[in-house]
Amino acid sequence: MESSPSNAPTALRPKPKLSFWDIWNMSFGFLGIQFGFALQNANVSRIFETLGAEVEAIPILWIAAPVTGLLVQPIVGYFSDRTWNRLGRRRPYFLGGAVLASLALIAMPNSPTLWVAAGMLWIMDASINISMEPFRAFVGDNLPSEQRTTGFAMQSFFIGTGAVVASILPWLLTNAFGVSNEAPEGIIPDSVRWSFYVGAAVFFVAVLWTVIRSKEYSPEEMASFEENQEREGFGGAARTAEDFAANGDRQMRLGAGLVILGGLSSAWLTDAELYQVMILSAGMAFVGILLVLSGLMQKGGRYDNGFVTIMNDFQDMPRTMKQLAWVQFFSWFALFAMWIYTTAAVTSHIYGTSDPTSALYNEGANWVGVAFAAYNGVAALVAFLIPVLARKTNRKIAHAICLVAGALGLLSIFAIQDPRLLLGSMVGVGIAWASILSMPYAILTGSLPPSKMGYYMGVFNFFIVIPQIVAAAILGFFVGRFFGGEAIYALLIGGGSLVLAALLTLRVEDQDDVAASV
Repeated sequence: MESSPSNAPTALRPKPKLSFWDIWNMSFGFLGIQFGFALQNANVSRIFETLGAEVEAIPILWIAAPVTGLLVQPIVGYFSDRTWNRLGRRRPYFLGGAVLASLALIAMPNSPTLWVAAGMLWIMDASINISMEPFRAFVGDNLPSEQRTTGFAMQSFFIGTGAVVASILPWLLTNAFGVSNEAPEGIIPDSVRWSFYVGAAVFFVAVLWTVIRSKEYSPEEMASFEENQEREGFGGAARTAEDFAANGDRQMRLGAGLVILGGLSSAWLTDAELYQVMILSAGMAFVGILLVLSGLMQKGGRYDNGFVTIMNDFQDMPRTMKQLAWVQFFSWFALFAMWIYTTAAVTSHIYGTSDPTSALYNEGANWVGVAFAAYNGVAALVAFLIPVLARKTNRKIAHAICLVAGALGLLSIFAIQDPRLLLGSMVGVGIAWASILSMPYAILTGSLPPSKMGYYMGVFNFFIVIPQIVAAAILGFFVGRFFGGEAIYALLIGGGSLVLAALLTLRVEDQDDVAASV
């Protein structure tokens, strides 16, 4: 696949199809990435509490996850678009992020104090994001349109597999290998520590496999593909000085509006949600300030720099990306509602207790863990059925059907009395999860210019992170104010959000709506 620039082909040609095992190899690194994320999500709060964090302080300690995603992914995407060396375009970031993330995974469970653990979470999450972000663009770079659904489905398979294994790893080490699950006060148990060591090894080896076993097209080869020529103009044409000045005016107005909105966004929220208010307000104000600065630079004639390019590309997102942004927003809003409230909903609504010290509560909480492992397992199993459904219908309809399945799964929990039936609900959630991880990206890549694939994939992550912040900010308010503290209603809101996402999917313009096949 790689060639030297001097021998690069010049005639336009179709992008070659890759074999099943080529797609397997280029996606295998996601197994390690998800392994690291799953260990982080399942155990970092436990580490914080062990090191003395109060329960109410844990959310603010977790700020690292959404903030690093917002900052790191578009920056890495921007630079990976402009990189080419002996390793290629995206693979240098895979490997560099894997090295940093593996070291962070080893260091995290050895944190001596809470502030060190909080700092390590920032480093670990940033490192994982460095490695993860280019993987989405990697599929867009290497696969023709008709294979992208399969490529992202393969990533969903490895995400589900990694999440299942990593989630149960501390339990497995304790029950199958006799590793201690207890430790003195302030000390991380061996089961958690060794899980992170295993995770570090899996992360590095899986990403290294992709780096070694996959190839990338050279810039000259990328320019020779017909579909790349057709899409290269997307995202904004060349501008004159007058265009930049007019664009600067628009950005200044939009930026000023965001700054004002950020300042007013906390007025209707309670003091209990102060940290979420801070994130929402600061986030909107930060983006607003960047837009104002970009506008001032363009009006002053200083538009030939990377900062203005990034802000203009952000403003000029392709239409399909803007439409998918709303789909992603409501999809991830529902997912975050599920992650936050399923334990409280199941223990109170099905098990009939809200006492976290009771044996019944802990039985229910453990069963929720089993249910979460189940939906990740379902996602891994059905990942390869989604391309089949897309071939029978199209990518939009396939995604909408999967989202409705997830909505039915969440809504059905309200009617459950027998905890075992929760596994049936998780089947629907797993189907939706598999599609959320693959189908929007398969649709999106057809609308992106290849020269900006990495950057726009990074920006697309905004519409995963922002709904999580919004859900954390408003769901507690709604549940407490309107539903008497009954967490089950948060899951009903999540189900309704997935239905809305399914309807919005049908309005998306799929730029290269073709049959998805291997």
